[in-house]
Amino acid sequence: MISIKICGLTNVVDALWALEQGADYLGFVLYPKSPRGVTAGKLKAICDALPARSKCVGVFVNESAAFVQKVWEECRLSAIQLHGDEDASGFWGITIPVWRAVRMQEGEWTPSPTAWPAERYVIDAASPAYGGTGVTADWDAAASFSARHRSMLAGGLHPGNVAEAIRRVNPIGVDVSSGVESLPGKKDLGKIMAFIQAVRDADEGCLSRRREGTKGSEI
Repeated sequence: MISIKICGLTNVVDALWALEQGADYLGFVLYPKSPRGVTAGKLKAICDALPARSKCVGVFVNESAAFVQKVWEECRLSAIQLHGDEDASGFWGITIPVWRAVRMQEGEWTPSPTAWPAERYVIDAASPAYGGTGVTADWDAAASFSARHRSMLAGGLHPGNVAEAIRRVNPIGVDVSSGVESLPGKKDLGKIMAFIQAVRDADEGCLSRRREGTKGSEI
């Protein structure tokens, strides 16, 4: 089953709604320059108000490994997502599940996936900004990358295009932020519902095609 991460959450109401609709992961941006940014203190308050089953992911930009680990422990995060220009050497040997954001730039993946001890990679669009831009990733390049690495697809996803993105890229999961917002930092509850339903429908469609393919190969 394709996992779903609703990212850029800033409050308990939106987080609970995403969880109730079937989101697998809840993403929180710990980057002061982001319009979706939350402080470590606010994140802890949100996490404390969520059910114990919640899987929260902290998104960090150019923070030290020590700070990241501190927030991970205090907020009981399920994983950390590194979205900036962090030095990989500082994160080698870390016991936290690391998700590493990558982008296709000038024909190469940046940063190189071989340099990072990542549990999975988050494929984002090439942009000067650190995510949340609404710009669509290169799906052809993403498909090639996803065939070789455990990958979440991000970048410009919304309820209207996520099914096609899944069909084209075949990722293990999808990650959405601006595509389910009414304004930066405030989610549109209807869009979250529509996005999750579109993913589940696409997931079922992929499963049905695999079943049909198996039947057709029987002798």
